[in-house]
Amino acid sequence: MNTVLIVDDDSEIRDIIHVYLRNEGYFVLEAENGLEALHVIQTNLVQLVILDVMMPKLDGIHTCLKIRESYDVPIIMLSAKQEDIDKITGLTTGADDYMIKPFNPLELLARVKAQFRRSSMKNKEEIQAVTHLKDLVIDKVKHSVLLRGKELSLTPLEFGILELLASYPGQVFSSEKIYESVWKEPYGYSDNTVMVHIRNLREKIEIVPRAPQYIKTVWGVGYKIDK
Repeated sequence: MNTVLIVDDDSEIRDIIHVYLRNEGYFVLEAENGLEALHVIQTNLVQLVILDVMMPKLDGIHTCLKIRESYDVPIIMLSAKQEDIDKITGLTTGADDYMIKPFNPLELLARVKAQFRRSSMKNKEEIQAVTHLKDLVIDKVKHSVLLRGKELSLTPLEFGILELLASYPGQVFSSEKIYESVWKEPYGYSDNTVMVHIRNLREKIEIVPRAPQYIKTVWGVGYKIDK
């Protein structure tokens, strides 16, 4: 069940939003001001925040900035102000969406659903961006490789070769295909560049480079990584 935090000093507005969200199956938490909201976020797994701008103790703008220091949670800001500068201020402080009061609760509900869809797609992309192969963890977004929990220092070309082979486990890639995919230029047939980079890569990821467990040579064909 997705958890939504409503932050507004107006109890009637909180009640209306709460009813609509609860009827759609969301678990709802409430806070009357920014300070209370920060405490709720620190002590609960909040997955989306509906945040009013004008509040006592700590306003929505500064609350949004504080949240963004530690949490990557979608934030929809609410405000009675209609000036464009207020929209810009709200969005540049880290808000994902912005609505003007008074608002239609059904429209707010639709925007909440849209934010959860975006978060779901982002999570799937992040999961797909990480490849696990035995003791190797390859993060395509961060361009990092961990071997038994220790980060390896790979050159961009070494990472490119490893990423290519790991993305298609079991598939054999010729030196020509590897070169054209990683170097992004036509392959030189007398060139042993790929072989040299494979050798250097094995020195970094294999326990015994001459008996590789990761990058296997298929003689006369090319290289592959098995699952």
